[in-house]
Amino acid sequence: MDSQVPSERLRTLESRCSNAGRWGAHDDLGTLNLITPAVRIRAASLVSEGISVSLASNLQLPATQYSDLLVSHSIDSEPAVPDAIVDKVILNVHGWGTHIDALGHFHLNGTTYNNRKVDDILAPQGLTRNAVTAMRDGIFTRGVLLDVARARGVSWLAPDEYVTAADLDRAEAATGLTVESGDAVIVHVGLDARLAANTDADPNVRAGLDISAVLWLSERDVAIFGGDCIERLPSADPDLALPLHQLGLARMGLTFLEWLRLDDVLRTVERLDRSAFLLTAAPLALTCGTGSPLNPIATF
Repeated sequence: MDSQVPSERLRTLESRCSNAGRWGAHDDLGTLNLITPAVRIRAASLVSEGISVSLASNLQLPATQYSDLLVSHSIDSEPAVPDAIVDKVILNVHGWGTHIDALGHFHLNGTTYNNRKVDDILAPQGLTRNAVTAMRDGIFTRGVLLDVARARGVSWLAPDEYVTAADLDRAEAATGLTVESGDAVIVHVGLDARLAANTDADPNVRAGLDISAVLWLSERDVAIFGGDCIERLPSADPDLALPLHQLGLARMGLTFLEWLRLDDVLRTVERLDRSAFLLTAAPLALTCGTGSPLNPIATF
């Protein structure tokens, strides 16, 4: 997989997905460029109930079923400022917590988004281009929840299953909406429910998007993809170990929100009988960072 000599199939997939040069040679935003002023204004108009819910998991100790150590958190018992309570946090950004990926987080055959070679943008301090700081102005767009599990009539997808373009079509049809340019597509496959019912299950073996679904996101000009599924692991693709990351990040410049917790937004969508909402979020302005913890908010 991911050989240094791409197959003809892989070259075709790269060509179909690539946004290199679309927004200029100096662009570091990728598909976030699709969130135009008009898209933001449309998204703001979705707020009618004044209800907000988080899509983030808690950063916590002790370790959870998802990882051995996600965050190290300690309290300074003798802070320099009297009467203050001061904490110290060390994070694994790309662990199992809710986070956003910078476009330079992944490469395919040595190049990242906008045809930038890894060797040209990776410095000792981190990424000099395609870093998370490019996203510091944040996300403000329409979020659309596509409940793939419900569209299939199941509580969760099995860990060896793929989410296909046909799944996305069915889930979209169930909303009565059409996914449009600049949208954030949030996909539910029931991962948390499956792990809760199968406490010995390995979370590293899980359902995720197949190539047809990745192409669907590209063809719809989606600005953001997130949900309780990202990659199907392990990958069965002959050319790509992590198809969504390698094609999505390194070729499309697609923004990922990973490891979202969807229980609250699912309940709100069901109660209000609506699948669209204002989605807001912003990363830490971590210079040269490959990603950032995130607390996405859905407002109805």
